[in-house]
Amino acid sequence: MPQLTALILAAFVAYGGAWYLGFIDGNFELLLLLATLVTAAYWLLDRLVFAPRRRAVAHGLEQAGHRVPAADATPGKRAAALREKRAAALAQPWWLDWTAGLFPVILIVFLLRSFVFEPFKIPSGSMIPTLLIGDLILVNKFTYGLKLPVVNQRLTEGRPVKRGEVIVFRYPVQPSVDYIKRVVGVPGDEVAYLNKRLTINGQEVPLTRDGDFLDESTMQYYARFDELLGGREHEIIINDNVPALIGNPGHFEYRSACNYSVDGVVCKVPEEHYFVMGDNRDNSLDSRYWGFVPRENVVGKAFLVWMNFGHLSRIGNRI
Repeated sequence: MPQLTALILAAFVAYGGAWYLGFIDGNFELLLLLATLVTAAYWLLDRLVFAPRRRAVAHGLEQAGHRVPAADATPGKRAAALREKRAAALAQPWWLDWTAGLFPVILIVFLLRSFVFEPFKIPSGSMIPTLLIGDLILVNKFTYGLKLPVVNQRLTEGRPVKRGEVIVFRYPVQPSVDYIKRVVGVPGDEVAYLNKRLTINGQEVPLTRDGDFLDESTMQYYARFDELLGGREHEIIINDNVPALIGNPGHFEYRSACNYSVDGVVCKVPEEHYFVMGDNRDNSLDSRYWGFVPRENVVGKAFLVWMNFGHLSRIGNRI
């Protein structure tokens, strides 16, 4: 068992190292599931096989009244030596410490991450000013319905995704990558983004100028606006120096539902899909370029910034 355990742990380390170095495209959900299953197997074996064996050895030592050398054979020293031997017999070996011993912690992390909250780090500036680069956020995994991890089989329906909410989803072009954007169009909506103004079902979304915003990632000022979408106000920024034309949109499913022009794009959102955009409107790779987000790709609803080591004042910001 020690040799087998060493091989299993080495495989986990090799997978993580190859992922970290960029040699493979890792899947953390799968890695966490495998770690849970492996440690659960060791935990069961320890409870059913190895722990009873250790207790039997300890009981045998106690029954035999382990003897110490004659020079140290006082009752106190004999009892102390016996306790030490018994404790050594009951102790888990290293290969169980690193498997069965970790099972409760890994199981709790697996359940919380799969069905309650999942942490994410914001890697880019597409959601500035709502989310900054380096923000560590929490995503609610149950609002839109629970799913089985890895296979993404839906367990509960949850409530529908609402217009204006910020969601994390699996990027349709590369599902192993998670994206975060704001939902601007739900199934059945006609979304128009023309001349940098957003219109939903023929109604222009209210927009109010709110000065300028300094983007620290580019050290440039951009026009800041308050946008009212889905009954909730949020900030967006627009770069007046970037044309309204959507350059080089990809070939995606339901591409025929979108009409591109020099002024922007108009799309009819298909059933079970969403149209998403970044709040940094001129620096966001979103539905304008690669199409719609299928419902099954939605991971959860972003709701809280819990840490930003470069901007501690961001802690606790609601999304």
